[in-house]
Amino acid sequence: MDPILLSILFFTISLIFLLSGMPIAFALGFVALLFMFIFWDPLFFKLIAQHMFDGLNDFGLIAIPLFILLGVVMGETKASEDLYEAVHRWLYKIPGGIGVTNIVSCAIFAALCGSSPATAAAIGKMGIPEMLKRGYDPRLATGVIAAGGTLGILIPPSVTMIVYGIATETSIGKLFIAGVIPGIILTLLFSLWTIFAHYRYIHSKRINPSYTLELSVKEYTLREKLIVLPKVLPFIIIIFLIMYSLYFGFATPSEAAGVGAIAAIFVTMIIYKVFKGFLKIFEVALKDTVMIMVIMATAHLYSVVMSNLWITQTLANALINLNLPPWGLILLVNLLLLLLGCFLPPVVIILIICPIIHPAILAAGFDPIWFGVMITINMEAGLITPPVGLNLYVIKRIAPEIPMSDVLKGSIPFIIIMFIGMVLLYLFPQLALWLPSQMITR
Repeated sequence: MDPILLSILFFTISLIFLLSGMPIAFALGFVALLFMFIFWDPLFFKLIAQHMFDGLNDFGLIAIPLFILLGVVMGETKASEDLYEAVHRWLYKIPGGIGVTNIVSCAIFAALCGSSPATAAAIGKMGIPEMLKRGYDPRLATGVIAAGGTLGILIPPSVTMIVYGIATETSIGKLFIAGVIPGIILTLLFSLWTIFAHYRYIHSKRINPSYTLELSVKEYTLREKLIVLPKVLPFIIIIFLIMYSLYFGFATPSEAAGVGAIAAIFVTMIIYKVFKGFLKIFEVALKDTVMIMVIMATAHLYSVVMSNLWITQTLANALINLNLPPWGLILLVNLLLLLLGCFLPPVVIILIICPIIHPAILAAGFDPIWFGVMITINMEAGLITPPVGLNLYVIKRIAPEIPMSDVLKGSIPFIIIMFIGMVLLYLFPQLALWLPSQMITR
């Protein structure tokens, strides 16, 4: 069969399976097995287990369950609530301060968690009710959490960046560090939009004239601001030590993840006296880890089938032979990724698409670390675009009384901000590359 026609058939059937509602790992596995059965010698079926094992046989993957455990420790204890309260007490005087509190809290939690849905869930369950109580536009309140949660896959550590690094054989430590400055920039842009949107809302005719809650919020003394810090600072220190050890080459991402997870467990035990509750924490972390690992195993089998059927090489060569200017190639790739992001989670997109587009990206002279940050921001946008925007459904579960249409409308300005962030990253690639270039690596 002609490779182009085979590629179209392969991806059409893949899309049907992925949209059927079955678990993603099973969908990828079934497609791989179907095409193996049709086009391969039956003897190759003996290698299925070996191929799936090869997909998990990478030392870098050890970081994933450890960073997941670190995030679950935060999300399943009162640590996230204390983090939220500490940030609020220091930022409450800023116009739209409670909205900015949620953005900053998401950014800090993201640096401990590495998961966007987990960040949105942990901060949203406190932030959305607080914003609504203070008269915020429901669309802005939900948009803030949906967008703030996406910082979980950009601000290191990031499970998405670990998967990208393994799929493209790129330094995971450098990818982590590369996400720092773009993550800070997006946090600032999100905060500025939140301040502007809230100011516009409270001065519009849509607001109740009797609205006073935001203006009469409790004043906090310096003592009240300082008293919450001892519960939060240990986790901030853990973040700092993880980034410090990676930047100066004292540890690999897996080693930093292990130390960070153990440190978080001990800090939680000391501060919150959590002992029996760790069984649930380990259970949640185990379920999340197994889900990701099974997807990676079947996705590796899927990619092996694509490669052996010459689909990967055909599409990569077609992309290169378009002879697009660099900006045209990046625009085309980002449009493709954004489209896929409307239907698939980031990990799956990276595992399926990177083998195809990565050769074209390198051929065009782009740095793979820079592109890793670019693709991560694109995946952020996908997390808040329908029909399968994971963060949108997390928000809907937290605030079922708010229509999904309002959740989506509140997210659109933040999606535009992410596009602006990608344009800035294209125009000024050193935003992502400067810090990694200064790193001392092991």
